[in-house]
Amino acid sequence: MPKKIVLPVKKVVDEIEEKPSRYFEAVGRRKTSVARVRLFPHSKGLTVNDLTLNKYFSLKNLQDTVLSPFVKTQTENQFQTSIKVKGGGINGQADAIKLGISRALVVSDPNLRKILKTYGYLTRDARKVERKKYGLKKARRAPQWQKR
Repeated sequence: MPKKIVLPVKKVVDEIEEKPSRYFEAVGRRKTSVARVRLFPHSKGLTVNDLTLNKYFSLKNLQDTVLSPFVKTQTENQFQTSIKVKGGGINGQADAIKLGISRALVVSDPNLRKILKTYGYLTRDARKVERKKYGLKKARRAPQWQKR
């Protein structure tokens, strides 16, 4: 007869301990760009793919687009922001980051939702490139018609 193995029984904890949130996370999308945004409270700075904002987005208007949710909600220099973004071009990435920051700000403080909603920062721009169809040269462009 085989020997019985007795395993120690773990205690079941009835109360679930809530851990304090270390950061606020959200995802923003635009065209084919996806941005994961993390806001760390009580710190300063902004990094995009481990680069500073000025190095990643050299154009001033793209930097303004990324920082606009902080400016509109008057929360500049209150969060350290870590952003990982991939896909698409720089304009799509900037808009994806803007949506991600806006969503993360709402997670951190639900009272900011009304301000961000009035500026349209919580609306995802759903426009994407239409796929190419069989028998067409592009998504909608038909081959040139020939009489003979």
